[in-house]
Amino acid sequence: MENVFQENQTAQPVEKAQKPKKRRVKESKGDRVYYIVTYILLGLLAAIVIYPLYFIVIASFSSTDAVLAGKVFLYPVDIDFTGYVKVFRRADIWIGYANTIWYTVAYTALSVVFTLTAAWALSRKTLPLRKFWMFFFTLTMFFGGGLIPFYNVVSSLNMVNTPWAIILPGTVSAWNLFMAKTFFQTGVSDSIIEAAEIDGANRFRLFVSVILPISMPIVAVLTLYYAIGQWNSYFNAMIFLQDEKMFPLQLVLKEILTASETTTGGSGETILEQFRLANQLKYVSVIISSLPVFLLYPFVQKYFAQGVLVGSLKD
Repeated sequence: MENVFQENQTAQPVEKAQKPKKRRVKESKGDRVYYIVTYILLGLLAAIVIYPLYFIVIASFSSTDAVLAGKVFLYPVDIDFTGYVKVFRRADIWIGYANTIWYTVAYTALSVVFTLTAAWALSRKTLPLRKFWMFFFTLTMFFGGGLIPFYNVVSSLNMVNTPWAIILPGTVSAWNLFMAKTFFQTGVSDSIIEAAEIDGANRFRLFVSVILPISMPIVAVLTLYYAIGQWNSYFNAMIFLQDEKMFPLQLVLKEILTASETTTGGSGETILEQFRLANQLKYVSVIISSLPVFLLYPFVQKYFAQGVLVGSLKD
């Protein structure tokens, strides 16, 4: 009996689970033409965006004569690092870097804290005068007092020629505030809040221990927006700062370019040499000021896209 049973088992074919075959949708000639045209247009747009950045990089260490003669197109010509040597030997460049890092970190930290707390309050329907505050913040998106009243306010607060003139003004962006408010309204359910309140959490504990841990996406988005905006900022520093030791990097580079373009050869260099150096410094300054952002952006690109999606949600 055992032999018969074994023979029957071996005789029966083993059915293997077959994976369902993917059906390929047959593309028509119109679809192929559409995809070809789309890829060509996207390639052209990518080239239009990428090539100026690439040109700045190769021109920054190419010979100035080659750049002015139009010989630099796809690769560097007569490699020359004089601009980089001139820039990095200056102590004010490193001071400007340190100042920019300090301004960016302090400004970003304060901005994120103020924006999140204000957005959480505005997202609660129990907030007194909620409609008034919404109207107040919305008004700032369309109207401003102008430069002279802005300067008078900063001056009356004794913040002129101090780091606070760079850090405090513009700490809260109305656009970022409404984006965070929308996130709280759509991403935080009322059941979580009710559960925390039943467990005895007060409002401060609720916000710190419950709301913030589940709001890391919007925290990352706000941090990136504020940090990059402050890193590239120079206008407030140009208006409110007179002490060169407090200049941010952007303003230091501006001063270097201005000085190199207006020098008349008094330092032993001819006017032509000064013009060549100034032309090369333009490209070097772009690389130096943008390098941290270029290195950071590939790692945080998804957060920028997420921030756009968060801000587009229905209020």
